[in-house]
Amino acid sequence: MSGSYQVLTPATWRETAQGVPCSVLYGDVYHGAAGALAQARQIFLPGNGLPGRWRGRPAFTIAETGFGLGQNFLAAWRAWRDDPQRSARLHYLAFEAHPFALPDLRRAWGRLPADMQALADELAACWPALLPGVHRLDLQAGRVSLTLILGDIRRTARQAQACVDAFFLDGFAPRVNPDMWSLAVFKQLRRLAGAGATAATWCAAGQVRRDLRAAGFLVDKVPGFAGKREMTVAVLRPGLGQTPGPLPRQSVAVVGAGLAGAGLAQVLALRGHRVQVWDDWDVRQLPVAVRRRGAAALVPALSPDDDTRARLSRVGLQRAWAHWSGLAGDARPQPCGALVCAQSEAQAQRQRQMLARLDFPADWVRWLDAGQAGAQAGVPLPYGGLWFAQALRACPGELVAALLSSPGVQYRAGRVADLRPLPGGGWRLCDAAGAMLAEADQVVLANALGAPALLARVAGAAAGAAPSVSAQAAAASGGTAGRVEPDGSRLSAWPVLAGLTPLAGQVSLYPVPDGLSAVPRCVVSGQGYCLPPRHGWGVAGSTYRPHAADAVADAAGHADIRRQLRGWLPADAVPWLDHPAPAGWAGWRTATRDHLPVIDAVAQHPGLWLACAYGSRGLSWSALAGELLAARLDVEPWPIERELQHRIRLR
Repeated sequence: MSGSYQVLTPATWRETAQGVPCSVLYGDVYHGAAGALAQARQIFLPGNGLPGRWRGRPAFTIAETGFGLGQNFLAAWRAWRDDPQRSARLHYLAFEAHPFALPDLRRAWGRLPADMQALADELAACWPALLPGVHRLDLQAGRVSLTLILGDIRRTARQAQACVDAFFLDGFAPRVNPDMWSLAVFKQLRRLAGAGATAATWCAAGQVRRDLRAAGFLVDKVPGFAGKREMTVAVLRPGLGQTPGPLPRQSVAVVGAGLAGAGLAQVLALRGHRVQVWDDWDVRQLPVAVRRRGAAALVPALSPDDDTRARLSRVGLQRAWAHWSGLAGDARPQPCGALVCAQSEAQAQRQRQMLARLDFPADWVRWLDAGQAGAQAGVPLPYGGLWFAQALRACPGELVAALLSSPGVQYRAGRVADLRPLPGGGWRLCDAAGAMLAEADQVVLANALGAPALLARVAGAAAGAAPSVSAQAAAASGGTAGRVEPDGSRLSAWPVLAGLTPLAGQVSLYPVPDGLSAVPRCVVSGQGYCLPPRHGWGVAGSTYRPHAADAVADAAGHADIRRQLRGWLPADAVPWLDHPAPAGWAGWRTATRDHLPVIDAVAQHPGLWLACAYGSRGLSWSALAGELLAARLDVEPWPIERELQHRIRLR
C-alpha cells in the first residue's frame, strides 16, 4: 500500500523580463542568462570529464538532480551522439518534482539551435503523461535511455537504483530549495555512485560543499561561468562506490514460450544477449486464422492509495507499448482505450472520489458520466466509468509468435525437466531422462506453475535430497497439463511460491458478422469484460475456477460470462453476445496471495531467475519483467522504484 501518496504538481510556464524561464513555486530561474546549453557545456560536461570519460565503455550513466526543461539532457545526448568514440549506450537518470507538460517543453526546446531540433522532436514523441513514479524513455533506437523519476526527491532518491558515473547537480538555489541540496540526498547519491563517480554544479555554497564531503566526496572549487566566481566539482573517495565490473553479453535460456517467456526474451535480445527459449510447444505452429481469434486487454489498475499493483500496471503498460508498438500486423497491440465501468451509483461516486484524490492527468485517466461513456463505447452504460485512453487490445497468439521471431531469439523445442549448476558458473538444462539440452550463463524460469516446480527440484538437489514425485511431474508438465502442484517442502525458503494458486479459466469467442462488428468501440469491463471485435471474432470473459481439475471451455463457463455481463450491460447492447454456442479458449493462470508477480533473482542459486505468477495480467508484466532482468544483468537504472521490486521479490 502507498499511504504516503503525494499528488504530483506540474510546473507552469513563466518568464522573467529578460525572457529566461523561471519557477513560480521557487522564485528562481531554470538557467542563467547565458543560456542552458552554454551552462551544460561549460559546467556539467567538462566538470565531469566528458566526453572523455565515456569513451570506449560499453555504457555510461549520468544522473541529474532537477530535470527542469531538459536542456542538460539534450546537451549530454548531443555531445554523446557527436563523439565517434562514445560508449555503446548512454543512460540518463533524472529526478524532477515538478515536471513540465509537453507544450511548455516544446516552447523551451523551440529556442534550441536548429541542429538540436531532431533530438528535441524525438524526446517529445515519447514524453510521458505526468504521473508519479518512474518513466523509461527509449531514444536513438534504444542506445540512449532516459529514466525520469517524478516526485519529491527526498523520497525518489531513496527509490532509485543505478550505478552512476557522473552527477549533474542542478536544482534551484539552496536558499529556495534546500531539500534538493541536503546531506540526506547526497548520501543517496553516494549509494547510487559507481567507483570513481564525479559531480559538478554551478553552486559554490559552503554548506553544499561540506555536505558533499560528509557524504563521501572529495570536493574542490574551480573557476565559475558567466559571472560566477566559482563552481564546485567533486569525485567519490577511493574505496567507495559500486564496482560492477565489465558487462559481457550473456547466454540466456528462457524456460517457457508463452507470453511471459517471449516478452522477456525479446527485451534481453535487444540488449545483445544470446537468448534461447525452451518449450515443447510453439504457438507459431498454429494456423494464422486460429492465432487471430483470441484477444486480450491491457488496462491499468487504479486504487485510491496508488498501491503496488496500480503502480506496476502503469509501468507495465508503458514498457509493453514501448517494445510492441513497432511490431507488424496483428502482432502490434491496438490502443483502443478502455472503460472500467461502475456497477452502481455508489461505485461511480467512489471512482470520482478516487480520481479527485489522485489528481492524475486527464490525458491518462478521466471520469466519463453515463452519456459520455455510452458515446465512447457505442453501447449504453448506466453509470459511467473510468476512461483509460492508452489501454491496449492485443492478439496474444500473434503477439507471442512475433516476439519469439525477434532478432536474437532462438526457439528450441524441448521440455526442460531439470537444472544443474555448472562448476564455473552457469547452468545445464536437462530433459526428463537427464540428457543435456543446453548450457547457459543465465536461466529464467517463465513457465507458470512449472517455475516453482523446477526451483523445488534445484533446491532439493542442492540439499542432497532426491526430487519428489510431485516435483518431477510438475517440472515435466510445466504446470500447463492439468493442475500440478510443486513440492511445498522444497519451497519452504520461499513462502510466496508455496502459496501459489493455479486458477483455471476460460474466455468466450463469438463469431461476429460484419454488420455487428461496430460495438463495443473500446474495451468495456466491470464484472467481466467485452472487447471490440476484430477479424470477425468478439471476445468476452472470463471465469476463475480455483479448484478445477482441468482447464476446459464449456457451456457452464459461457453461461457464467454472460451472467456477469448482463448484470451491468443492458440487454441487446452488444448484439453478438446473444449468439448461441460460442467457441472458447481455456487455460491456467498462476497467482500469488497478493496477486503480484514474482520477478526476481534466486539469491541462493546465482544465474537463476524467476518470472512467474502473472495471474490475469500477463500483458502487463511481460515486457516489464524483461526490463527488470536486463537492468540487473546490465547494471542499468531500474525501470521501477526499489520498493516495488522489493514487493515482487522471491520471498
